[in-house]
Amino acid sequence: MIEKTWWSIAIILGLAGLFVLAKGRQEKSAKRGTAAANAFATDLTERAARGGLDKIEGREKEIERTLHILMRRTKNNPLLIGAPGVGKTAIVDGLAQQILAGNVPEALKGSRIVSMDLNAIMAETKYRGELEKRLQAFLAGITSEKRTILFIDEFHMLAQVGSAEGAVNVAEVFKPSLSRGDLQIIGATTWDEYEKHIRPNAALDRRLQPVLVDEPTPELAIRMLKALRPAYEAFHRVRIPDDSIEAAVRLSDKKIQGRFLPDKAIDLIDEASAKVAIDCSRSHHATSMGVVHEAAKHAEDVVKVRDIEDVVDQWATHPRSPLLSK
Repeated sequence: MIEKTWWSIAIILGLAGLFVLAKGRQEKSAKRGTAAANAFATDLTERAARGGLDKIEGREKEIERTLHILMRRTKNNPLLIGAPGVGKTAIVDGLAQQILAGNVPEALKGSRIVSMDLNAIMAETKYRGELEKRLQAFLAGITSEKRTILFIDEFHMLAQVGSAEGAVNVAEVFKPSLSRGDLQIIGATTWDEYEKHIRPNAALDRRLQPVLVDEPTPELAIRMLKALRPAYEAFHRVRIPDDSIEAAVRLSDKKIQGRFLPDKAIDLIDEASAKVAIDCSRSHHATSMGVVHEAAKHAEDVVKVRDIEDVVDQWATHPRSPLLSK
């Protein structure tokens, strides 16, 4: 009887040891996954809480459409499709700000949006299967934390990388989590890349819902730039009047080819503001040294239309520059 009791105790202790060992391995795996997630991702809702995201204007319809898809029972993974520079990433930033403000359906309150750095994950992966293992560890960390939405810019790279290297398509790593509903993603890509890399992958494509992001009209682009104005004024310590914003949109829309609003107009404002800030800095330095040049006398901390025009002229460094239209 005593011998049987000892055997029972030994079996119980053995099972308990196996349970503790399995739990320890599971916790270590979760910690590795969380570490991988932290290393290769940026929490956009946390950045929004710190005031690190720009104010978004003029993309209310696209943000609303994205919310509708996220709230679906199936096929609840939005794919933002649009030309480079039209503001696909800005839509995700706007959504993160709405989640932070609680201006979302109850099911999404308390969620966070995490942006995945796919290039960082791909870096220094030399051997077959190494990239897949790194992605699996990353996804383990993401899916271990509830109410996390994963944003993947350049989403087509998931399908592109595998075919380019001749390895297992890395998009396959995502499919089990998407099928089980353990993972929600927001992707962003262009029409060309979608047609070339995503649409042919029917198993991946059917789990996504497209959100079309068109280039804004000049009028809407002006609204967008006015919303961004305080951030650029604070950064460069200059003033940007309405007519300079309107000139940036008008000139970029008319003269700059191969790029899209609002990105190309924002670049004009940014560079013109930097130019004015440098001129003012030199003026202040010259004044403090008691040496005031003629140009320094007229330096102002205001971005004027001529400053925008100067930047456009500088971009066209050659008469046949493909950047500018005739």
